[in-house]
Amino acid sequence: FQNEINEVPFFDVQLPYELALKIFQYLGRAELGRCAQVSRTWKVLAEDEVLWYRLCQEEGYLLDMSISDHSCWKLALKNCRAREHMLKTNWKNRVGAVSQLRYEPGRVLCDVHCCDGVVMAGYTSGEVRLWDTRTWDYTAPVLAAVAGPGGAGAPPHVSFVRINSSLAVAAYEDGTVSVWSLLLGQEPIHHFQHNQHIQALALAPGGSAVATASGFQVKVESPDDRGFWQTPGTFEIQKLVNFLNLVPDVTGSPVAVAAAEDIVYLLKADDPGRILHSVYGQPVTCLDVAAHEAAFGIKTFGWLLNEPNQILLYNLETNQCVTKVGNSIGDFSCVNLHSSPPNMLVAGNKDRRVRVFDVRRGAAACSVYGHQLGVSAVQMDDWKMVSGGEEGLVCVWDQRMATKLWEMHARHPVRLVWFNSHSLITANVPEEKNPRGSSITEDDPSLHRKYRGVIYSYEFSVDQLAVDSVLPICRSSYDELTGYNYNIGLAVPYDSI
Repeated sequence: FQNEINEVPFFDVQLPYELALKIFQYLGRAELGRCAQVSRTWKVLAEDEVLWYRLCQEEGYLLDMSISDHSCWKLALKNCRAREHMLKTNWKNRVGAVSQLRYEPGRVLCDVHCCDGVVMAGYTSGEVRLWDTRTWDYTAPVLAAVAGPGGAGAPPHVSFVRINSSLAVAAYEDGTVSVWSLLLGQEPIHHFQHNQHIQALALAPGGSAVATASGFQVKVESPDDRGFWQTPGTFEIQKLVNFLNLVPDVTGSPVAVAAAEDIVYLLKADDPGRILHSVYGQPVTCLDVAAHEAAFGIKTFGWLLNEPNQILLYNLETNQCVTKVGNSIGDFSCVNLHSSPPNMLVAGNKDRRVRVFDVRRGAAACSVYGHQLGVSAVQMDDWKMVSGGEEGLVCVWDQRMATKLWEMHARHPVRLVWFNSHSLITANVPEEKNPRGSSITEDDPSLHRKYRGVIYSYEFSVDQLAVDSVLPICRSSYDELTGYNYNIGLAVPYDSI
């Protein structure tokens, strides 16, 4: 019937089908539904695949598909909206499954990082593991480290790990840095050494540049067009670096932002050592970098009562301060700018509050209180915040209502909070890496699970209560002769529940 329509009646005129379709492109879902009830001709026009494909793309669904991939885009949009509503309801009611990404040999967790559901963890044994939480039965491979000179001695502890869509990087206690490609296997593709302890490690979110800070030096490494690694920039800093980030989406040479006590540097290969911000006696307490902006918290002292602790937002193109937000007695301990909605940022404070700031107004849009100690990790989207505290508490908040939806507690401080529409990754990393100072033996108390730290993976796209989900200990079968529970070997394993 649609092929037979040449002219569409628009009140007292007749319009060609293509022109009528252009008019209908300005209508939303509700308006198209009303127009479909006018007449048979308008119904065919209002249900044209081009209109519903455009609506699907405008609302952010199925962006990687073409119009020929679905036969009914109206139904596809309906299913996408229903799934989004289901996920939002599951988030609010904590409906889903939770599992632990556990490392069996029992070394202490040192650092964790996540990118698109792929989790990277480093341990005191010097081993680095990967988990892909997007697949159910994924076995965590060990990324091979570069052998030391002569192979003597225990491997060093892992200091930092970072991962993006293509690379994984680990820095060790002895100043060694190893880089792996997620596409080429478990052997490192690049390796370099610092003479001193590494204070900070950064990996570009969408690129291949790696930045390290050791002593008073910041070093940037990146591969060229042929894949050979080179050093586009080495920068000498006057003070020890506390925080280091690489600016994402930079064409050409990598650009780094480093915070060294009370000075923030913008490090470019052609303009080394440019000072972005410096106020004597006001150290930087946290740092985060987006494509064109950098946000960092500053700490003031008691004699500056008229200027409390704040978060400064700088434009990296003009090197000017855009706005100052915050008015807190406590220090800002974490800030998230790169994954927040446009014109918004979320910050955690040592006064146990999580604050959401609207940088256009320069004021707090939301402030919630619920941790027993300082906030150590935060992330937000358009309707919720997830925060982690030093006491090990993970809280999920409704931004509009400024209320806590639910919480989960573990023993150690929360060092990582990452989520997308359907999953949540949290990591509790111990402060003490060598409990009781004992040696690595069978009786070493660090082998006990309470000393190790834990990584939790929540999945909200399954209709199962998180408190009733099957724990990893209960997933064994009678095919195995031993079970695993607090280092106790079991003669008969648990049933598959």
